[in-house]
This record gives sequence, C-alpha cells and structure tokens, in this order.
Amino acid sequence: MFFNGYVDRFVLVRSEKMQSIFWRHFSNNCFSVKFSRSFWAGGILLCGILMLSLLLFQLQRAAQRQTESRQRLPVYGQVADFTLTNQYGQAVALADLRGKIWIADIIFTTCPGPCRIMTREMKDLQDALPPGPEPKLISLTTFPELDTPPILKTYGEKFGADFNRWSFLTGTKAQIAMLATNSLGLTAAEKNPAERESPYDLFIHSTCLVLMDRQSRMRGVFQTQGEGVDFQQVKKEILQAVKELQRES
Repeated sequence: MFFNGYVDRFVLVRSEKMQSIFWRHFSNNCFSVKFSRSFWAGGILLCGILMLSLLLFQLQRAAQRQTESRQRLPVYGQVADFTLTNQYGQAVALADLRGKIWIADIIFTTCPGPCRIMTREMKDLQDALPPGPEPKLISLTTFPELDTPPILKTYGEKFGADFNRWSFLTGTKAQIAMLATNSLGLTAAEKNPAERESPYDLFIHSTCLVLMDRQSRMRGVFQTQGEGVDFQQVKKEILQAVKELQRES
C-alpha cells in the first residue's frame, strides 16, 4: 500500500512536471509563431510603403517632365549673320551676340507715337533685369538716313539706356530689312504720304519685342501695345522666358 501510494504520488508529480514543461514549451512556441507572423507582416507593410512612395515619386517626376515639356519655348527660326553699326559708330555682328540671350525691337527716333512708348517699355525692362552680361537689348532703326550713330546715342541717353546692355543699331536699308524682316519677323514699311498724320509719321512697323537664345534662335514674340495688352504682364512673361532660356544652357 505504501509503495503503491508512493508510486501514485511520483506519477502525479511527474505528470505535473511534464504538463508544466509542455505548457512552457507550447507558450514559447506560440510566442515564437506570433513574433514571426508580426515580423513578416511588418516587413510586408514596410515594403508596400516603400513601393508606394517610389511609385508616387515616379509619377511626380513624370508630371514635372510633362510640365517642363509644355513650358519649353518654341524655336521660330535661326537669325542669319549680320553686321550693323551701333551708337558709337562701332560694328556689331551676330558673332558679338552669339552665346548671349538678347531681345530686339524696331523703332525710329522721330516717331511721334508708338516708338517712344516702346523705348520707355524697353527701359522698364532694362531696369527689371538682374545685373549681368545678358540679356542684351537691341533696337533697330527703320530710318537709317536720319538715325546716324550720334543721333541714336542722343536718343538712347534721353531714355536712360544703359549702353553696356542696350545697343541702338543702324545700317543700310537692305541690311536692316535683312535682319528685321527675314530673321526677326519685324515688319517696317513706309507710310503713304496721304496717310501721314505729321511730317515725322513716316513708317508703319511692328510693336513687338522678340527674344533670342544663346544660339541666336528666335524663341519668343511679345506684343507690347494694342487693345487689352498690359505691358507689366508682358514684362513678367519676358523675364520668365529669359529664365527658361538661361536654364537651357
């Protein structure tokens, strides 16, 4: 009896120990399984977040490239070689402007109307430009018989031109027409004497500013006068276009 009771107690104790070991092992395995599942779930979630971030980045880059492509300025044409004379009587050739952004218009010094407005607008643009070698400003005359270098210099001084940036160019009628009409798309025609409002009302000409890049290609045409035209807005567009051309090079 004693022996049997001892055996029963031994078996009971042994059984309790085995149960304790089993439950500890089971609990450890459960924790290990839970930890493993949590680890893999976290890893999958992290990979998903990274992939989504990469996808969003690629979409943003594609949208930015598309926007930049839409904003890129068109190329209207290449400026042909020329040589004219500035307000100091010095020769100015296309080679002197190559490698620089430049802006041009066409005027004549005795013009009673739009030319003075255009020259004031060019002065306004000159004052808005940041310091530096570009863009250069070019004003062509439609009346070379009168607009000699000294007269162009006096005219420029009257409007506050910075001759380090702004050149007034003259030449023969054929030379000016070749550059203005054939390369820059600026028109100028003598006015019928019967239509002239004054002795100085000699020409009808473009009131645009044209923009060239560093390869001397025409990249922008900006109307400065006319119904609904706000030059302050036009000036902002020109300055923005200049920045775009500077980023291209």
